[in-house]
Amino acid sequence: MNEKYKNYILNLMFPAIIFGSVTGAFSAAVIAVYKLCAKYVITFSENGYHFLKDNLFYIPIVLAFLLLFAFLLSYIYKKVPNIRGGGIPTSIGILRGIISFSWIKNLIGIFLLSLSSFFIGVPLGNEGPAVQMGTAVGRGCLSPFSKKHGAWDRYSMTGGACAGFSVATGAPISGIMFAIEEAHQRISPMIVLVSTVSVMAAYATTKLLAPLLGISTTLFPEMELLEMRVNDFWIPLAMGVIIGLFAVLFLNYYRIIRAFFNKILKKVSAGYKIFFIFVLTLILGLCSHSFISTGHELILSLFEDNTAIYMLLVILFVRSSLTLGASSNGITGGMFIPILSLGAVLASVLGKLAVNYLGIGSEYYSVILVLGISACISGMMKMPITAILFSVEALSCHKNIIYVIAVCAVSFAITEIFGAKSINDSVLENRTDELNKNKNLTVIDTFVTVGENSFAVGKQIRDIFWPANLFVLSVKHGSKGAQMDRHGGKEINAGDILHIRYSTLDENRTKKELVAIVGEQDYNETKTDVI
Repeated sequence: MNEKYKNYILNLMFPAIIFGSVTGAFSAAVIAVYKLCAKYVITFSENGYHFLKDNLFYIPIVLAFLLLFAFLLSYIYKKVPNIRGGGIPTSIGILRGIISFSWIKNLIGIFLLSLSSFFIGVPLGNEGPAVQMGTAVGRGCLSPFSKKHGAWDRYSMTGGACAGFSVATGAPISGIMFAIEEAHQRISPMIVLVSTVSVMAAYATTKLLAPLLGISTTLFPEMELLEMRVNDFWIPLAMGVIIGLFAVLFLNYYRIIRAFFNKILKKVSAGYKIFFIFVLTLILGLCSHSFISTGHELILSLFEDNTAIYMLLVILFVRSSLTLGASSNGITGGMFIPILSLGAVLASVLGKLAVNYLGIGSEYYSVILVLGISACISGMMKMPITAILFSVEALSCHKNIIYVIAVCAVSFAITEIFGAKSINDSVLENRTDELNKNKNLTVIDTFVTVGENSFAVGKQIRDIFWPANLFVLSVKHGSKGAQMDRHGGKEINAGDILHIRYSTLDENRTKKELVAIVGEQDYNETKTDVI
């Protein structure tokens, strides 16, 4: 067999198609079981709050349990820091090669601790843990082959993350777009291939398992939304501005909340800070279940709800504060559904105002809710394309697609104007700062030669998941002596010499990742320590 085609099959077909399928199927199976457990835990939690309302004398026992569990969590988080907080930012860090983790500890820890968050009622969701568990499954599927094929690792994990997102949200196309727009923030044939194959395998597996486990394959029921009129085009534009400004306030509020816990309360034990969030959740949950839990049921209720505007504003403030407080203290759980619930609550306020005071027909109230949810994904998470696709797949908004595009574009533009980072990027930045505290950064400049049958052969630079913060400055083709253009658009061949520069906090790990891509070799390097 021609060496080129042999390498093509080994380093493209296997990681993208074979392991993409295996990872997608296993991720779907794990997350299907997880969704089943989450459904029962959330129901049990809601019933528990109803029981406590009628039996307040049990509260001291509950408080004692929460205190013990808070300190147990703080101990676990200290030992396994990567199971803290939202699953999506951590997964993004892992997929970009910024964060290292143990897949077994991660999988078990995320599964159990996120369920404990749902049991207590902390307003965090299950989609983030699903993405992180999919990432862990991706590495686990590859682990028997990792020594010889380490370069496949992040492709397999990417497939698992996409599968996790699609199963958790019931939005397969959005799952594929998650890899492109958020996880890697670039497009290449290999990213598209591995994410597509994994999502297809996950979708098929979920369809088989859902009837057996009694779980839903969709996040929201299919809705019949009226098509908006052209002369109502001002509605998504106005909503985009308002929700975009709210997104800016929310993202700055996160900084304030985080500063409060990490600076003002710096000397307070982590266990006590987690206990504070638990107690706050308990008190608010006894007042109203709308203040706590994932937010999924809240969103569904808003489509039929007659809640007063002032109460919606209270819910908006309380849920924003509690969700950000939980995230700042690293409590395990996702922020995707909670953010959707904030968008739905704010859109409900705007919809009621529009119907009551601006003469908008009440039949458009549901459409306004969907527009608000989409705008929040676009503004707070800075994922406008994913938001548009999600509105069609999960929110039945295909008739109003142009209005969804408008509200997402305006919301995104507002956050760009104010220079606001996405909530995922903000959390990831803080997480990496915590993990890399007291580590020295080293900058290395060197040349490497692409080995025969190495992973890099036959690929373009954009197709390869290089180690984090590594840049290919130039490529000299061994056979032709030609220089690659600065856009890196040509194919890499065996014997090519790559001029690379990278910064790293862990030289051994970075070199191991690099060798997995270009092959074993000795090379001279210019090293600079950055203080």
